[in-house]
Amino acid sequence: MRRFLVAVSILAFAASAASADAISDRQALMKERGKIVGTLAKMTKGELPFEAAEVKNALQALQANAERFDADALFPAGTETGGETTVSPKVWEDMTGFKAAEDKYLANVKAANAAPADDLDTLKTQLGTVGGDCAACHKAFRIKKG
Repeated sequence: MRRFLVAVSILAFAASAASADAISDRQALMKERGKIVGTLAKMTKGELPFEAAEVKNALQALQANAERFDADALFPAGTETGGETTVSPKVWEDMTGFKAAEDKYLANVKAANAAPADDLDTLKTQLGTVGGDCAACHKAFRIKKG
């Protein structure tokens, strides 16, 4: 009986650690994504000078970030609660829709990366598309803070 309790305790701890890892992994991925998009947004607002080489680097980084997104690994069952998270339960209720939103985002990031902006107006258009994907996903699958 004692071995059974130890085994159950170990499994429970491992499941808890895996959940915590998934939450921290997805938060790190999204923070990285936000930082990259933020740099591009600062260029569109004139807070940073437009530099085509920097845009290209940022779009490549954004695509690499989007390609690392794995909804099944980052949002496994059991990570709906626990930790500080603003993920809506709708993610798990509509995983197909959630994955479709991420697929759309990835496609738009790839399109932008395939033809990186060489002027500010093009960057504004590209960022409007990609940012629109972010906003739509946040509206549907994120709990608003405050």
